Amino acid sequence: MSESPEHGRILCAVEGRVLKIGIDRPRKMNGFTPEMLRELAEAYTRLENDPDLWVGILHSTGLNFTAGLQLDRVGPIMARGEPVFPLHCVDPVSLREPIRSKPMIAAVRGICFTVGIELMLAADMVVAGQDCRFAQLEVKRGIMPTGGATLRFVERCGWGNAQRLLLTGREFDAAEALRLGLVQEVVEPEAVLSRAESLAAEIAANAPLAVRASLASSRRYAEFGPLAAAATLDSVQRGLSATEDAAEGVKSFIERRPAMFRGR
Repeated sequence: MSESPEHGRILCAVEGRVLKIGIDRPRKMNGFTPEMLRELAEAYTRLENDPDLWVGILHSTGLNFTAGLQLDRVGPIMARGEPVFPLHCVDPVSLREPIRSKPMIAAVRGICFTVGIELMLAADMVVAGQDCRFAQLEVKRGIMPTGGATLRFVERCGWGNAQRLLLTGREFDAAEALRLGLVQEVVEPEAVLSRAESLAAEIAANAPLAVRASLASSRRYAEFGPLAAAATLDSVQRGLSATEDAAEGVKSFIERRPAMFRGR
C-alpha cells in the first residue's frame, strides 16, 4: 500500500456487499483534515448510492482510530460557519439530510477522541478494542461538540453520565464505554476489524430492504417517539411483503436452504 499524503486520505475497499471505509493518516494519529472530511462524506455517499453495497464498516489504519480534528485547519472553517462535510453528500454524523439509510459498523481502537466518538455514535453499532482511549474534550479547547455528542451521549448513557463526560472532557476506557452503552462489543485490538467484518457479513446475508426498513423504524422511534414509529409498522410491512425478497424468504424456509436475496 502506498503511503498516505500529508493531508491524509480515506481508503475504500469493497468486499462482497460490504464497503470498508478506512481513515488513513497514521503518522498524525489519523487526525482529520478538511480533505479527509470531504473524502469521508464522499465514501458514505458511495455506500448510499450503490445498490450493490448493503453494509458499511468505518475503521482506521495504524494503531489509533483518530485523535480528532486538525484544529488549525478545520477550526477556521467552523469559525466561519461553513459546513465541514459537503452539503451534497451524505452526512457521516447523521445530523442533516441526506442521511445514510444503510447500516454502518464502527471498528475503533487506540485513541478515539472528539469527532472519532461522534462518528462511532452516528454508526449503528460499535466494536471497540480493549486498548481504546476515549475523550470528548472540546471544552478543553474552548469549543463544544457539534457532531452529535451532546445529543447521543444523553440518548445512550443518560443525563448525568453524559454531562460527566461532556463537561469534564475526561478520558475513559473501553470498559466504561461498554458499561455506558457507547460501544456494543470489546475485543482484542487486533480483532476489531475482523469482528466488524463478521457482523457486516451477518447483516449482508439478510434481505437488504428489510434491514433498511428495520433501521428506519428504529430511527423514527428515536427521533419522534413510539407512537410515530408504531404508526408506520403495518404499511411498511405490507410493502416488504410484496417484494421478491419476501417471496424468496418464504421459499427458502420451505425448501430448508439459505435465502438468496437481491434487494428487490
